Amino acid sequence: MGFWNNIIRLFRRDTATTNAGGDATESSASPARTGGDASYIVYGNDQMALCIATVYRCVKLLSESVANLPIQVMRLKSNLFTADNGSRLNYLLNVQPDANINAFDFWVQVIQNVLLTGNAYIVPIYNPVTLEADRLVLCNSRCVMHDTTYDRYTISDLNNGVYGVYDESEVIHIKGLTLDGKNGLSVLTFAHLTANIAANGDNETLKRFANGGNVRGIISNDTSIRGFGEYQDTELAKTAVDVDGKFSSGQHIVSLPGQVDFKQISLSSTDMQFLESRKFTVREICRFFGVHPSFVFDDTSNNYKSAEMANVAFLSNTLNPILRKIETELLRKLVAPSLVMKRKFQFDRRGLYACDLDSRVKYQTQTIAAGIYTVNEWRREENKEPVKGGDTVLVSANLRSINEALMPTKPASTAKNNDIK
Repeated sequence: MGFWNNIIRLFRRDTATTNAGGDATESSASPARTGGDASYIVYGNDQMALCIATVYRCVKLLSESVANLPIQVMRLKSNLFTADNGSRLNYLLNVQPDANINAFDFWVQVIQNVLLTGNAYIVPIYNPVTLEADRLVLCNSRCVMHDTTYDRYTISDLNNGVYGVYDESEVIHIKGLTLDGKNGLSVLTFAHLTANIAANGDNETLKRFANGGNVRGIISNDTSIRGFGEYQDTELAKTAVDVDGKFSSGQHIVSLPGQVDFKQISLSSTDMQFLESRKFTVREICRFFGVHPSFVFDDTSNNYKSAEMANVAFLSNTLNPILRKIETELLRKLVAPSLVMKRKFQFDRRGLYACDLDSRVKYQTQTIAAGIYTVNEWRREENKEPVKGGDTVLVSANLRSINEALMPTKPASTAKNNDIK
């Protein structure tokens, strides 16, 4: 647990120690790249990757989907976890983690760092008076070097005022896909080939639109007819340069002197099936990010049922593992081991249906019918005044107690039977 380590750090005059000669032993650490395989990803290229529409949409979708969910700080009271809305930590996680950023932008940047660089580093800064977390600083990934041998982080982020050597328990480390459990790898590390195909396709499309789809071909003479066929090769080359200049200048129809024969060797955009290749790269990138093509506005055949199943798959297979990873890391780094069973961090996943009113009403109705929520509990969620009798737990009329089901039925009255006779 790094809580007391952070408190001790506050009382030090400087994190970095200097020797007798004045040479810094730790503070001189220069910004370094994060650990992990960076053979394909160079810092700065993450912004270039966002120029690809599918990558941009996938990153934006995942980051804003996580940031859109409020995270609850919960305490165990009477065997039930209740939200601790008045705590300082709840304010940091849901309102303002640091002085210059709100919670929504903070979590957006966290997920963006995870997807594009593979790692997000959050350093809690504690108040020496209240002994509570005072700031949650998201460090620049380029300013952090992770020593996996000694489990230490060397941070030199002067923009956020965080520098020095930190223990593993003092840094909230959100990782992407990891092969060793210590360093995260970005999605682009594995999707670099597909991303390059998409980028090259965009560049080729730009070139073709820039010159109006300029054609390419070979100019030759017709040897069957005398005249131009007697020209020298140099004269034929001059003619080719002249024709190419006319096409490059934007002319669509040009005249050929004599018996010049022009044979086109370049394929048109239709022949090269640019549209099909663009569809292929869109779906390949979506596979890497775990996002259904319909979420990036791909023109695949879609109906209500397939859209519903795509949404369920996105929540279960893509978004929920990211949320669970953040919840576990926050609990591990912000709560002492002795209090882990009494504390919990949990994203309110009900926010996923905030704008889907039909699904939201169905969910509320089913939870009330199952006796999970009362009417007034849902009314409070909708910022409505409670109603009389709304605190009563309701169940469906089609259900009854098992004891009632096993109770023998009352026999018919013998007197009534005699009357019938």
